[in-house]
Amino acid sequence: MTTAAPYSLSIETLRPLLRRGDLKPADLLDEVLARVEAYPDPAVWIRRLPREHVRAQLDAIESRRRKGVDQPLYGIPFAVKDNIDLAGQPTTAACPAFAYVPENSATAVEKLMAAGAVLVGKTNLDQFATGLVGTRSPYGACRNVLDPRYVSGGSSSGSAVAVAAGLVSFALGTDTAGSGRVPAAFNNIVGLKPTRGLVSAAGVVPACRTLDCVSVFARTCADAEVVLDVIEGHDPADAYSRPADDPARRRPAPFAAPVRIGVPQNEQLDLFGNADAARLFARAAECIASIDGRRVEIDYGPFDRAARLLYEGPWVAERVAGIQPFFDEHPDALLPVTRKIFESGRNWDAVRTFQAMYQLQSLRRTAAEQWENMEVLLLPTAGTIYTIEEVQADPIRLNSNLGKYTNFVNLLDLAAVAVPAGFQSNGLPFGITLVGRAGTDRQLLKLAGQFHEQLKVPPVAPERPR
Repeated sequence: MTTAAPYSLSIETLRPLLRRGDLKPADLLDEVLARVEAYPDPAVWIRRLPREHVRAQLDAIESRRRKGVDQPLYGIPFAVKDNIDLAGQPTTAACPAFAYVPENSATAVEKLMAAGAVLVGKTNLDQFATGLVGTRSPYGACRNVLDPRYVSGGSSSGSAVAVAAGLVSFALGTDTAGSGRVPAAFNNIVGLKPTRGLVSAAGVVPACRTLDCVSVFARTCADAEVVLDVIEGHDPADAYSRPADDPARRRPAPFAAPVRIGVPQNEQLDLFGNADAARLFARAAECIASIDGRRVEIDYGPFDRAARLLYEGPWVAERVAGIQPFFDEHPDALLPVTRKIFESGRNWDAVRTFQAMYQLQSLRRTAAEQWENMEVLLLPTAGTIYTIEEVQADPIRLNSNLGKYTNFVNLLDLAAVAVPAGFQSNGLPFGITLVGRAGTDRQLLKLAGQFHEQLKVPPVAPERPR
């Protein structure tokens, strides 16, 4: 008699059960598909794969297992954001008129499926990965897993909700400005934004190609690291993939204790009037000592100025570059708010672009001085959270607010892990992000896992679908 599928689909929980045969992959998939069918928010998905497609994956996995092929993610269910290619299935980037059917899957997806993971569907997103809210999609606004009146965060909205709701074990998103971290914070899960180029972006619809990262949503930092182990690696198909001998590909030892953890000066923190966020961030900062860390006050100014460059600088024009032929021919295919952002990108000429690049390089140098005093930077993932109604009434300004503590990370070539850090008085979660220099991904995951455990934030999933 086999074990029934546990409600928690964490990789740590499922892997030993599946490997011992106590839980059959087919039974797990039946349970997962039932949960997906029963979940009350249809906006999570753009395309749920037909049952026969999922079963075909399972048959291939079992065939490889009989041949003795190592599959570290054997039978583990996952989802991918619908700006990431899956061979033979439409990629929409949340724009139906843009849809195309790729011949090949994205490199990261190929690696996961070769490792035995089972893909159940493609998830919703802010159109063309442009937004941090999860409301900018013709497929519907994704709703927060804990309170449907609130935003899910974006742009990787459906991927985050699918993990938080217990529909899949992990999901792939993308992260340019914070899309792999803000939704994690808003739904009480872990969001890993790897070092740029550590994971191939081949097969991903570009937002800002020089900055884009494939990100991972998971229940725990340990789960995220398991996924990173599978998907990382140099890929000749991605011009921005780091070569095998790049220093960022080394696997350094964990940070030596006491870890110097930078925290912005109090007057530099802006939590947009959210007293709960202020209280919870202060609590997280106090936790530093209990994980054998040492608090270091730093000047957040250069990071903040770099963050503003992402939305106010020429990287908006890079979004246009990613889909220019389509945008030139079909501007009305974009949602009004997305079209407005893309149209603003046309205002950047080469002279002003180079001026912004000079400014960014200066900020990199100034920020590097702060890194001389710390190994890790501790920040709120987002200063506050908004209702869907609030965002729809003021879509540009409120979206920009959500990127205050995330927008600089890819511009400055840093790694980041977002983890849950407690609950506000209204029951919504609050998250923190640990930021480190390029290549510190696994060190950050270990430290973030300690924070997560020390802060004693329980996993929260909605009542099991019936």
